[in-house]
Amino acid sequence: MSSPRDFGEVLSDDRFEGQVIHLHETLPRPARYATPTAKMQPQLVERLKVLGLDQLYSHQAAAFDAAAAGQDVLAITGTNSGKTLTYNLPAMQYALTEPAARMLYLFPTKALAQDQLGRLEMLGSAFGLRAGTYDGDTPQTQRASIRKLANAVLTNPDMLHVGILPGHENWTRFFKSLRLIVIDELHVYRGVFGSNVGGIIRRLLRLCEWHRSRPQIIACSATIGNPAELFQKLTGRTPHVIDDDGSPQGRRTFAFFNPPESKNGRHMSPNFATGEVLCTFAQSGIRAMAFNRSRVAAELVLRYTRQRLKDTDVDPNKIESYRAGYTVKERRGIEKDLHSGKLLGLSATNAMELGVDVGGLDAVVMNGYPGTIASFFQQAGRAGRGTKDSLAVMIAHDDPLEQYLLRHPDRVLGSSVESVSLNPENPQILRQQLRCAAHERALAPSELANFGESALPLVELMDREGDLSFRAGLFFYPSHEGPASGINIRGAGGSMVTLHVDGIAIGTMEKWRSMQQAHEGAVYLHRGVSYIVTDLNLDTNTAIMETREVDYYTRADVSSVVEPQITIRERPDITLIGAKITSVVNGYRQHALENDSVLTNHELDFPPTTYETLAVRIDLPALPDEDPTIAIAGVHGIEHALMALAPLYAGCDRNDIGSAWYATFPDTMRPAVFVYDVTPGGVGLCEKLWDNAPAWVNAARELVEGCDCLSGCPACLYSTRCGTNNDPLDKFDTIRQLGKLSEIAAG
Repeated sequence: MSSPRDFGEVLSDDRFEGQVIHLHETLPRPARYATPTAKMQPQLVERLKVLGLDQLYSHQAAAFDAAAAGQDVLAITGTNSGKTLTYNLPAMQYALTEPAARMLYLFPTKALAQDQLGRLEMLGSAFGLRAGTYDGDTPQTQRASIRKLANAVLTNPDMLHVGILPGHENWTRFFKSLRLIVIDELHVYRGVFGSNVGGIIRRLLRLCEWHRSRPQIIACSATIGNPAELFQKLTGRTPHVIDDDGSPQGRRTFAFFNPPESKNGRHMSPNFATGEVLCTFAQSGIRAMAFNRSRVAAELVLRYTRQRLKDTDVDPNKIESYRAGYTVKERRGIEKDLHSGKLLGLSATNAMELGVDVGGLDAVVMNGYPGTIASFFQQAGRAGRGTKDSLAVMIAHDDPLEQYLLRHPDRVLGSSVESVSLNPENPQILRQQLRCAAHERALAPSELANFGESALPLVELMDREGDLSFRAGLFFYPSHEGPASGINIRGAGGSMVTLHVDGIAIGTMEKWRSMQQAHEGAVYLHRGVSYIVTDLNLDTNTAIMETREVDYYTRADVSSVVEPQITIRERPDITLIGAKITSVVNGYRQHALENDSVLTNHELDFPPTTYETLAVRIDLPALPDEDPTIAIAGVHGIEHALMALAPLYAGCDRNDIGSAWYATFPDTMRPAVFVYDVTPGGVGLCEKLWDNAPAWVNAARELVEGCDCLSGCPACLYSTRCGTNNDPLDKFDTIRQLGKLSEIAAG
C-alpha cells in the first residue's frame, strides 16, 4: 500500500479521529539526466551499464566533471538522490588510472560505513578494487592488511581521531598515495562533534602534506543553509558546490498529528501514539520507520507497538528497535532484516536518519519534531525511492514548540533549511585538537594558520602552562602517551562512565550526562528491557544497574546560575555576552509512561559543573511597585516562551541550549532572562539567536497569544524541564511583556 489514496484510508482510521491537524502533499518530480563532458574510463562506463546505470542524473554528471577538473566538490541534494555516485565515480576513476592510489571515506556512523562498503564493492569488484572498513568493530587480525593493501578505507571520525592519526607511522604508504578524501553526510558535523571534526580533518591534511600528498576532497550533504561555509570550516578549503538535484521524486504526503487528550487534560503520551501509528501501519502492510529523539523513547515505542500487535495477526517480532549501544552482531542483524523486508517496522533513534540503505520503506513516523527543519526533511526522505509515493507523519508532543508548529506548519514546510553551526576555534576544542596534532608531529608556528587565527596565541599560552613545550622552533607534546584517547569528540568533553549489569558492560555515557541520566534511581532502557541504576560512582566512572520492569521513566532537574563576563554585541535590552555558567543536578522526577504526568520527586547531591560559554541576555523593565508578583510570573513565562522557540532560530536541538531567569538581576536590579549555549566556549548558536532576535521574540509572543487556554498550559508555557514545576507563571503578563519586548527588538 503506497498510493496517496491508500495512505488517506489509513489516516482516516477511527483510531486517529480528530488527530490529523494538517495534511500537505508535494507533487512528483521527473528525473533529469546528463552526460559528463570529462572522459570516463571505458571499464567504468561498461561497469555502470552492467549495473543498470547507463544514465547519470544531472548532479552526478556535474560532480564527475568538477572532480575530473581537480576541484574540491560538495554535492547538496535530497535523500535517495544517488549522492553515493558523486564520490564513487571519481574514486573508481582514480583506481583505474592509478592502481596505487588510495581513498579515505569518512562516515559519521559505523552502520553507514558498513552499508556503503557493499555499494563500493559492487561497483569496484570488476576492477579488483580492495576496500575495507576500519573502525572499532574491525578485528585486530584484519587491521594490518587493510592498512597495507586496501585501495579504499572506510572509517569514521572517531577512529581517524584515536586510531589512525596517532599511529600515522603505520599508514605511511597509505598517506603518500592518498588521492581522495570522501566526507559523507556533511550536515551531521555540527556543534561540538563538527567542531572537533574540523580539527581532526586539519590534522589529517597536515600529515598528508608532510607525506607529500594533497588529496582532493569530495563531500555530500542533505540540504543546508550554508554548505560552502560548512565545508570551509570543516576542511579549510573552498568547494565547488553542486545543488541542482536531478533525481526523480514521488508524491510525498506530510501529516501532522496531535494525540488525543487523556482524562487529566494532557495529550496522550506521544510514545504511545507513535506505537499506535506503527501498529496500524504494520496491520495495513505499510513498512515504516519511527524516529525518536532519545534512546528511551525508541525502546518505549518498541514496547508499546509489540504490546498492541499481540491482539492482531501480525507477529510482534516484525517490529524492532535500533539505536547506539547495541552490539555489532545486533546491529548487523537488524540492518539485514530491515533491508530484506523481514521487518515491517523499526523504532529507531536519529542514527537511522543517515543514508543507510533501509530497503523500500513506505512511511516514516517522527515521534516529535526532530529538532531542525533539515532533519525533518532528511527523516521524511527515508521513505519512498525514485518515483515511489511516500508518507511522513509527525506526532506532536505536549510541548510549546511542537504545538506551535501544529498551528504554523508552514514554519517547517515553507521555510528554508537552517545553517549548520560549529566553531572549530572554540578554545576548549581547539586546545584538545592542537595537543593531538603536536603529539602526532611537532607543530611549527607556520602551520598554525590552518587551525584558525586563534591557534598561535593559544599554543603560546599552552606552552606557558606546560601543555606544550617550545623547543628548536617547534611546539612539542611533552608526553609519550597520546591525548586522543581521553578526548570524547562527540560530547562536551570529559571522561566517560561505563554502564554495568551483572558485571558486564552494556554501554557508555559522558560523565556530565551520567549525572542527569545514570544517577541512582534513573531508569535506563536497552532493547525493550528496563534497568534501574543502583549506584553511580563518579570516582571510578562506573554505573551499576539491575534489571527491573517499571511503569515510569525519569528526568533530571538541573538548575543554573549565570555570571556575565563580557559584552560582544548589543541592541536595546538584548545583548550577546560571554558568560560563566554553573549548573547542578538537584534531583529527578518519575514520570508515568502512559501520560508523562509527574509521579514523585527525588533529591540528588552532585558537585556543580562550571564552564564559560556564550549567552543571549534579555533585560526587562523594572518590577512595578504596586504588585510585583504578577510581573515576576510574566518574566518566568518569557523564559519558557523564548526557550521553547529558540531551537527554531538557533537551528539546533533543544538539549543544546539552556536558560535561566532572574526577578532582579544584581547587575541592573531589573528582571533578566538568559538563554545560553551549553557547550563550553559556544558553537555559534547564541550568535544566531541574537541575529534573529526580532523574529524570535515576535514568534514567542505568537506562541502564547495563539493558544486557546486561559492561564497557560503545556501547549504554550508549561515545560517539563522547569525546575520549579511551572510556578509562578502568568500568561497575560507574559504576553504584555513580550509585546513591549517585540517593539524594542524591532527597533
